[in-house]
Amino acid sequence: MDIALLIDGYADQNRHRGWPRQRLLHECLRAAIRSGTLAAGTRLAASRALAEELGLARNTVLYAYEQLASEGYVTTDRRGTVVAAVAPDRKPAAQRHAATPQAGLSQRALALRPQPGPAEMMGAFVPGVPALDHFPLTLWRRMLERAWRAMTVEQLNYGDPAGEPLLREAIADHLRAARGVVCDAAQVFITDGTQSSLDLCMRALADVGDTIWIENPGYGGALAAARAASLNVAGIDIDDDGMVASADDWLLRPPRLVYTTPSHQYPVGGVLSLRRRLALIAAAREAGALVIEDDYDSEFRHDGAPLPAMQGLAPDAPVVYLGTFSKTMFPSLRIGFVVVPPWLAESFAQMRAQSSARGRVAEQLALAEFLRSGQFALHLRRMRRLYRQRRDALVAALEQHLGSVATVHGGSAGMHLALRFTLPELDDHAISAQALEHGIVAEPLSGKDTQGVSGWRGLMLGYAQVPAERMEGLVKQLAAILHLAAFAANRSRRH
Repeated sequence: MDIALLIDGYADQNRHRGWPRQRLLHECLRAAIRSGTLAAGTRLAASRALAEELGLARNTVLYAYEQLASEGYVTTDRRGTVVAAVAPDRKPAAQRHAATPQAGLSQRALALRPQPGPAEMMGAFVPGVPALDHFPLTLWRRMLERAWRAMTVEQLNYGDPAGEPLLREAIADHLRAARGVVCDAAQVFITDGTQSSLDLCMRALADVGDTIWIENPGYGGALAAARAASLNVAGIDIDDDGMVASADDWLLRPPRLVYTTPSHQYPVGGVLSLRRRLALIAAAREAGALVIEDDYDSEFRHDGAPLPAMQGLAPDAPVVYLGTFSKTMFPSLRIGFVVVPPWLAESFAQMRAQSSARGRVAEQLALAEFLRSGQFALHLRRMRRLYRQRRDALVAALEQHLGSVATVHGGSAGMHLALRFTLPELDDHAISAQALEHGIVAEPLSGKDTQGVSGWRGLMLGYAQVPAERMEGLVKQLAAILHLAAFAANRSRRH
């Protein structure tokens, strides 16, 4: 915390008060502690060091510290002065400004759905988080160190806006071999992950007011990106075989973009059939639309070989292919990619040159080595075996303890499955909230509705980070909540 900057800002806001420096310092520190800017446990600078930094007499700093200590805002020991645990005083600030008109959030921002916080992003059954304790972290550190040692002074400058050439080539090689994607490195563009890719595509490939189709229920990140780009969202219902687009849909609400998760539909988990894939490509080509294929966790196919990507099913398919390393490696890596059709590659490169963040060269070079060395493929094989075991344990427990009130969908691939309630009266939001009280994060399917009511009521269960031996105990806890809710629903129906 830069205390000098904090003091200057506070002094500007309270210049009219005419306070002496010692009171100004005391009031500033107290306000910072009350607001949470200086968090509990923060060790304040030594009085002599702070006095020298601020150009004050040491007694001035000592006065401020002593006042704070007497009021209970700090504690002192042999090692110095530490901020005490004090409840942050955020409410009065909002009340003080309630009567004054303030610039606020846009309607697009207000429409965004709440996202789980860090405490909810680990544990059973959070979707989308891999088995982080099985990642070869020591090997990854070595590759990062090699990348840093090999970097030149020139590479400390802004990087290639499309991404490091070595990584783009390695990704293109992997996609051709493993996913059936037809591309070369010039079509591959590195991003900060799937959400970054979606924001980029929605802004680059459609104009304000254009229509985008999104699966219903579907991925909230795609919905957020579409709204941020001021696109007109049309929810297209899904079944066990993925998106169901009718002739009337193409006639009455023709899209500019079609967003789909064909290899493992998010959140239900279905697989878009080959017939529907080919029909979607043909219809999009005829309508002059682009399909955005989000292949977020297709590397994990548990029943049979991974299905080839839509992008490679037809020559010059109008498909933009998205991928990420958040699921196959670890989320904080923040590296994803977009593969555009060849006729868009040059224009995309020019646009990225004007808008992209250029950096993180070492991570990209290390990832290129991880791919080239065969370690990525080895890691995927290990994770497939692990996730298959965990999927099998979860499905067996669900069928044993919840087979009478819910059915399993989408367990053939990926890192999560869907549990659909057989009783439509069950409130999946309420059940999700009760599960959270027991430390179980089971997201409600109805919370994924894109536009209107999809009819899917149930829970998303991510199993990648849950050991197989814990599945039955966790499912029993979930079953107790569900059976009680089902009993209440049946009783209400009879009366």
